[in-house]
Amino acid sequence: MSWDPYATLGVSRSATADEIRRAYRALAKELHPDVRPGDKAAEDRFKKATAAFNMLSDPTTKARFDRGEIDADGNERMAFNARPRQGARAHAGAGAGPGAGPGAGAGGDAFDLGDIFSDLFGPGFGSSRGYSRMRGRDIRFTLEVDFLDAINGARKRISLAEGRTLDVAIPAGVESGQVLRLKNQGGAGVQGGPAGDALVELSVKPHAFFRREGQDVHMDLNISLTEAVEGGKVQAPTPTGNVTLTVPAGSNTGKTLRLKGKGVAGQGDQFVRLQVVLPEIPDEDLKKFVKKWPRRDYTPPRPGG
Repeated sequence: MSWDPYATLGVSRSATADEIRRAYRALAKELHPDVRPGDKAAEDRFKKATAAFNMLSDPTTKARFDRGEIDADGNERMAFNARPRQGARAHAGAGAGPGAGPGAGAGGDAFDLGDIFSDLFGPGFGSSRGYSRMRGRDIRFTLEVDFLDAINGARKRISLAEGRTLDVAIPAGVESGQVLRLKNQGGAGVQGGPAGDALVELSVKPHAFFRREGQDVHMDLNISLTEAVEGGKVQAPTPTGNVTLTVPAGSNTGKTLRLKGKGVAGQGDQFVRLQVVLPEIPDEDLKKFVKKWPRRDYTPPRPGG
């Protein structure tokens, strides 16, 4: 469950910009690592309070959090193009979140954390210290990828809420659940700190007829009775395009043919399982032939037989 920046600062959701700033000043004066050196718990609370202040002192991120569009870590709750990811759904917001930059008060007046620390501890304190210069928050997306793009690789351009776009390179052979890290594409740093990263979790959509098993690709291919009995050449789709497949004479449903190197990213193979399909409309000539077929009493092997 995401943490609550209001509770972290000890203010209500109706708190004004001045109340938020005063609450943060009080916590900073109490918890700053230079005031309580070696106190890891106090340092962690100070960092959390700073993240909460940056979230709530910026009118844009505060409004988006209040509307439920992002959580306290800046992760999107709105659907980007995919299913939910642990309660949050990715869409955009690369600049949102607690690490999105120095806060701004009502009307857009900037709050400088260095100024706050100088007020509390004296001139020159804070802006040159590592604790006010903080790395921006990572943001997370769930991106749906077409099956063939996951097999062969692709480039996708995604649009973010702030109007920015990101070009995402999808490596060949990726699977659902894999996470791509885009360096420095997350929330902006605080007081000149480095930006966070964008973490893109991939969700591969199923294909209409291809199935993936490890590095191999499987599919069923319908063939006619004539092709099954006499054999012949048929067109078979692969992840990289159609190929000509030779069907051996006397092929039954279930016979599987292998296409070497036609699997995932050219590493695995493609396996084509043949399915003999009769015409949907009854064929009178075929019925007459079967009645005269010398081996019409032939019974194929059956389970339990």
